[in-house]
Amino acid sequence: MASLPPIANNPDVRFLGALLGEVIRDYGGAALFEATETIRRASVERHRDGGDHATVDLQLEKLGLDETIDFVRGFMLFSMLANMAEDRQGIAAEEGADLAAALDRLAGEGIDRERVLALLDHALVAPVLTAHPTEVRRKSMIDHRNRIAALMADRDAGRTETADGDAVDEAIKRQIALLWQTRALRRERLGVADEVETALSYFRDVFLPAIPALYQRWDRAMGRRVPSFLRPGSWIGGDRDGNPNVTAASLRLALSRAAEAAIGHYCDTVHALGAELSISSVRTPIDPAVEALAAASGDAAGSRSDEPFRRALSGIYARLAATHQALTGKPAPRPGRLTGEPYPDPQALRADLVTIARGLAAGGGGTLGSSGALGRLIRAVDVFGFHLATLDLRQNSAVHERVVAELLQVAGVESDYIALDEEARIALLRRELANARPLVSRFHAYSDETASELAIVEAAAEAHARYGAAAIRVYIVSMTKSVSDLLEVNLLLKEAGLYRPGPDPQAAIMAVPLFETIEDLDAAPAIMRAWLAMPEIAAIARARGHQEVMIGYSDSNKDGGYLTSTWGLSKGSTALAPVFAEAGVGLQLFHGRGGAVGRGGGSAFAAIRAQPPGTVQGRIRITEQGEVIAAKYGTREGAATNLEAMASAALLASLEPARLSDAENAAFAAAMDALSGEAFHAYRDLVYGDDAFRSFFRQMTPIAEIANLKIGSRPASRTKSDRIEDLRAIPWVFSWAQARVMLPGWYGVGQAIAAFPDKGLLAEMAEGWPLFAATLANMEMVLAKSDMAIAARYATLVDRDLCPFFDRIRDGWQQTHDGLLAVTRQSRLLEKHPALEASIRLRLPYIEPLNLLQIELMKRHRAGEDDPRIGEGILLSINAIATALRNSG
Repeated sequence: MASLPPIANNPDVRFLGALLGEVIRDYGGAALFEATETIRRASVERHRDGGDHATVDLQLEKLGLDETIDFVRGFMLFSMLANMAEDRQGIAAEEGADLAAALDRLAGEGIDRERVLALLDHALVAPVLTAHPTEVRRKSMIDHRNRIAALMADRDAGRTETADGDAVDEAIKRQIALLWQTRALRRERLGVADEVETALSYFRDVFLPAIPALYQRWDRAMGRRVPSFLRPGSWIGGDRDGNPNVTAASLRLALSRAAEAAIGHYCDTVHALGAELSISSVRTPIDPAVEALAAASGDAAGSRSDEPFRRALSGIYARLAATHQALTGKPAPRPGRLTGEPYPDPQALRADLVTIARGLAAGGGGTLGSSGALGRLIRAVDVFGFHLATLDLRQNSAVHERVVAELLQVAGVESDYIALDEEARIALLRRELANARPLVSRFHAYSDETASELAIVEAAAEAHARYGAAAIRVYIVSMTKSVSDLLEVNLLLKEAGLYRPGPDPQAAIMAVPLFETIEDLDAAPAIMRAWLAMPEIAAIARARGHQEVMIGYSDSNKDGGYLTSTWGLSKGSTALAPVFAEAGVGLQLFHGRGGAVGRGGGSAFAAIRAQPPGTVQGRIRITEQGEVIAAKYGTREGAATNLEAMASAALLASLEPARLSDAENAAFAAAMDALSGEAFHAYRDLVYGDDAFRSFFRQMTPIAEIANLKIGSRPASRTKSDRIEDLRAIPWVFSWAQARVMLPGWYGVGQAIAAFPDKGLLAEMAEGWPLFAATLANMEMVLAKSDMAIAARYATLVDRDLCPFFDRIRDGWQQTHDGLLAVTRQSRLLEKHPALEASIRLRLPYIEPLNLLQIELMKRHRAGEDDPRIGEGILLSINAIATALRNSG
């Protein structure tokens, strides 16, 4: 690939592409290299000249199965390297996406730093990693990519040799060669334990060092210590919704491994500080508190008798090592010479570290102070505690209903709970919640489901006792449709002592509703009003300071289409704000976003800034999942950039003055209501209006083949049904992306724009309303990545009588394309975003041959050919296309 064209004029891509070409020639042979180059050139020329695929088809037909697999691997690796090169250019180019720029912007609006700090005192910005299966690459592949990124940083710095003495360019080529020889596909499906370890690598290797360093930069920008408002979270090991593999055992595993990583990091840092802080009492006066800490350490070594900081740190290490053993059952990373009592909680550890910091700050004008490694360690303990990342519990409301019904029946309280209406359920549950008597009998053998759910809440109670309350803070209820769905969770928590009745009821874990479908979003304000109207619930929420509500992008999109989902989420959020204000409770929204636009993907910075006024209030949580995790948090530098963008957007969304007048808000909202109604009708008519559409979808896309990708521990569907309603949103979106249709990200919008009479008003909205602008920008990216000519080739896989469905999709795409250009006043897609346009347009020639090969392999596979290389080629092509498209799941 020596002549690979640049992507966005990025010299890194040219350099890496040339090295990849050398690797293909060295390891695949000259014939493979020449075939790859011929196909690449033909595809580039076709894409540039707008011709048909005949030449590319001809060259692809010459490939044998072994060559096909190697060709797909080459194009996949090029896309991976190109992605990495683009990421290194900086991924938060939006104005104000760093804290300093956000502060300047707010200052221009008359908002000073004291007001910012007042917000941060009660703020929370939390990226929450989930195990949703959209990352197709093996961790081994990602690790090699990250090593290449680190070597490229050396190259940027002008270094020609690594610290180990290797030539940098040769080291990069070596990593590319290792990528070429590494198996791209998993042999076995990921288990929950595998998902825990993968997530742990990001927390341990990226978040633990990157977040404290980021805070140090923010402290300098603010001129004082910033509150620890940015805290990561996780679902991995606690999300049981539709995943029978997540149990109390996996919950304990996730918590224990997280504690091991956090405390291990603290041990390593304290050990390094002990080597650094060689301060002698002969040279400087020592704070009495430090002397006391040194005296209590048990370190009586004569060589350190005049080095109180070292002796104090020896004692801290001994206590940390004991804490590691107590919480994980394993010895600390390196054995200590002293023994100590385990720390009872992270606050006790922090207090000792602050004593050291104050002692250092006492002399020399505070030069040593709490900056450097010690300052970062104190911040790490603030943010990560002994739990590393707050782990959420999640389960479907239908499971809780069955479990509670069994508990009530066995206890002789209610023989048929499920038959009760909502009012009767609420009355019964409130009575039980006011009663300290437990329902569970240790003499009864409960069903497996009930026993499993009871084991979960018991494990959660153990986690609070062992790691602290920050280990698990929320219990998310999927498919919340009523107040009783939330009360049922509190009843289960009560059995483990995590909900305590009385004059001042307490809930150590918060029940959080997840509103997912369009209907659920519409019902959310009424449900939350009724929830907060109960005195015991309101008291708990006010004591906590907030109540969280989670809103789901994926299922609302699958249910009602892109535009209706986006508007429904915005309206639902807006309608919740006054409900919470009336109750005197802070609103905390948790946004369940995916990587693809059809699942809420796109720029997090733009998405947060586009939130309705009054709905952020300094507190926001956002899911991060699948391929997005590696893209955003694969390196410390990338993580810092993305985390800062998220934090800056939260500040701006919370404090910036409203941009629209009341009249504009009313006019724009009315227009969106009309657009949403039209888009909803068009989308529902296509997807759910004819049962035959499910057959069309399954024949046209590689949904069946995707099910064979071993990329997650969850099943693709909630049930064995083939109904689209029962299919998870991830494979729904992922399949349409593979076929280059991207239907969940745009269908229905074109019909809505065409039917709207005032196109001038829509242009005003696109120009002046952040929500509409972000909605169109994300859709524009999806339209640019879709290709109806390629999609038409996938349509040849379907039965003839189903072909009219594709005609409707193709017409809808053209209508959406034309409508978008008219509203945004552009002559072509991405005209106003040249860097993104260049990136996508120059990437497409590397995707199209993969699509064409995938189609041919699917035809052969579905015709009954059983050569295992065909199946391998299909799965590898899915991997390669997803890598090239990036946010496709």
